[in-house]
Amino acid sequence: MAIDHDSPTPLYVQLAALLRSQIEDGTMTGRVPSVKTLGQEHGVSHITAEKALGVLKDEGIVISVIGKGTFVSRPNPPYR
Repeated sequence: MAIDHDSPTPLYVQLAALLRSQIEDGTMTGRVPSVKTLGQEHGVSHITAEKALGVLKDEGIVISVIGKGTFVSRPNPPYR
């Protein structure tokens, strides 16, 4: 799954879905890449990456620790 810049779906929603999928299938565990890294890897701005992480935080999928980073909240969670 890749970010589609021509899609009517907002980029941050697409990125949140991509990250959620990676977490659910176990591809992403532990520490989540930084906002800067996510932006560079997926061709979006750091603001878009921050919004995507905000969505995942609101859903309880990731947690942020000030001065440490953002982490997957728990292994293999039953999100749906």
